[in-house]
Amino acid sequence: MSRTILIAGGNSGIGLETVRQLRQQPDTRIVCAVRNPGPLADFDDVETFPFDATDSDPDLSGLPDSLDGFVYFPGTIHLKPFHRFTDDDFLADLQVNFLGAVRLLRASLPALKSADRAGIVFFSTVAVGTGLQFHTSIAAAKGALEAFSRSLAAELAPKIRVNAIAPSLTDSPLASNLLGTDDKVEASKKRHPLHQVGNPADFAKAVIYLLGDDSRFMTGQVLTLDGGLSRLRLL
Repeated sequence: MSRTILIAGGNSGIGLETVRQLRQQPDTRIVCAVRNPGPLADFDDVETFPFDATDSDPDLSGLPDSLDGFVYFPGTIHLKPFHRFTDDDFLADLQVNFLGAVRLLRASLPALKSADRAGIVFFSTVAVGTGLQFHTSIAAAKGALEAFSRSLAAELAPKIRVNAIAPSLTDSPLASNLLGTDDKVEASKKRHPLHQVGNPADFAKAVIYLLGDDSRFMTGQVLTLDGGLSRLRLL
C-alpha cells in the first residue's frame, strides 16, 4: 500500500538521513516542507515546497491532500547562561521548535485524518528530562513540544499516533559548534556511558519505526536515545 510522508526540514543531519532511508522504503512518497532544499534538490523522487518555521502565516498550499506520516525536524541549539538569555531568545527558540510545528501540523491535520491510520513524530531533547547547564531556552521550547505531543496523542487516538524522540548530542550540522574539533568530540563522547555521540542514521531508523506498523501499539511516548546519558552514572 502506498503512503505519503510529510517531512518538515530534511535538508541536513537527522532529517536528511531520514529522507535517504525513507527513499528505500517501497511505495513511499516523500514531501519536504523546507526553507532551503539544499541536497534534497538532488533527489528527483522527493517533492519540496517552501516552509519557514518562523513565519507566522506560511503559505502551505503545497501540502498533500492525504498524509500517512508527519515528522518535524526544525530545531535550534542556543546554549548560554540563563542571565544572558533575552525574551527574544526564548521566543526565537519557541518559534522554531514549537510554534512552527503547531502551525504546520494544524494545516496538515485534515490530510492526516483522511488516511486509514497515520503517525506523527516530533523531536525533543534529552535536556527536557535531564537538567543540563545552559539549556534553559531549548529545554523550555522542547518541553512545550513534549507536553503538546502527549496531549495530542490522547486527542487524536485511536486513528493517529503521536510520539517523540529525545536525542542527546548528535553528529550533525546543527551541533557543529559543539563538535568542531577532535578534542570536543572526545570530551562529548566521554560524557556518555556508551562513549559515543549520536549518529543520524540511528535516529532515522527510530523515525521509520515510529511511522510504521511495528510501533502500532505505541503512542504518547518519548523515545530517549541518548547513549545512556540521562539514566546511567558509571563509577
